[in-house]
Amino acid sequence: MKRTLIITAFSLAISTSSVFGQTVQPQGSHAGHHHAMTGTTKASEVNQTGPHGGSLKQTDNLQIETIVSQGGLRMFVYDRTGQPVSVDQGRGVASVRVEGHAKRYRYDLLPDGKGALTAAVNLSQLAGRQIDVAIQLVGMKAAGRSVVSFNEVATVPASEQQLAAAAIARQKICPVSGKPLGSMGDPVAVDINGQKLYVCCAGCVGAVKSNPAKYATGRPQITVTTATQADAAAIAAQKVCPVMDEPLGGMGTPIKVMVGDKPIYLCCKGCIKKVQAEPAKYLAMVHGKQMGSGGTEESGNVVAAGTEQVREGIFKVVAADAPFIAAQKKCPVMDEPLDAMGGPYKVNAAGKAIYICCPGCAKKIAAEPNKWLTVLKSQGVEAPTIR
Repeated sequence: MKRTLIITAFSLAISTSSVFGQTVQPQGSHAGHHHAMTGTTKASEVNQTGPHGGSLKQTDNLQIETIVSQGGLRMFVYDRTGQPVSVDQGRGVASVRVEGHAKRYRYDLLPDGKGALTAAVNLSQLAGRQIDVAIQLVGMKAAGRSVVSFNEVATVPASEQQLAAAAIARQKICPVSGKPLGSMGDPVAVDINGQKLYVCCAGCVGAVKSNPAKYATGRPQITVTTATQADAAAIAAQKVCPVMDEPLGGMGTPIKVMVGDKPIYLCCKGCIKKVQAEPAKYLAMVHGKQMGSGGTEESGNVVAAGTEQVREGIFKVVAADAPFIAAQKKCPVMDEPLDAMGGPYKVNAAGKAIYICCPGCAKKIAAEPNKWLTVLKSQGVEAPTIR
């Protein structure tokens, strides 16, 4: 029976991992020690693109195409003229090292019945990261030698969902409304001359399409004026400048900055550049709460609980989580970047969403949710409410 192996960045942090019943040993340990075979031939370092879009390298008599995907590794073999060579009697070993880690992990390459030698390894958690793969193949009759040996360096490609989440995290806020992306449900993509722009909700799509040049930067339009008597009620409600934390009016007439359709009042002109540089940060500070459609006050910092569990109470993140992940940045338990160990993942901490780097951190969050919420708050992070 073909077994599919799952490798995560978390598994690389331990010396031995049991993956779906198969023990994966780091190369160099006694159990995983692999002696170099005699009669090997090294592939050339000249990279070309193969028929399947992979990296093509030359040996004495063969051309070998390596494809790295989120589903694992595949090797296609060709002769000097580019004609496919059967790998039905072939076998191989791939020794994988992820950037930032010294250990290597060994996987068998076996015929997949579709013309390739394959190691089915789930690399989705390593999307965007570079891996170094040392490969040895045997049973290649046309090779002229018993073992073909070469190295491949590649970046694990990101999925469409991962690319979208990264784009949302970079953009952060809706250019039309100025609201954080994800605060109104899953962001909506709008195509502008072949480039994707994200807005907070379907209601903002029409504005972008009617004036694409205005919103093409992905940032809300920011205008600066002096507050007038008409702003008195809003100034009284805001009370303090979000930049200086000083009472509004203490340094003269407040400055009114419109970020999209949201006003932010500042104590003086010196604070304008701060808001222009980080509009999402100050929008969240000033408009962290907004009126719901029923006239009741509800948090604007809201995210869905999640539907796809990796373990009980631990959920995979989705595109709507991207702005909150960007705001939190690090796991409060490990103090590591959220993607350092295969994450981020999402857990419910007393009704708030906390993002963690690996499933192992969930038990500590569950045991003392308020402790970790306080840690985040001390770092200036307000965990979103789970709806």
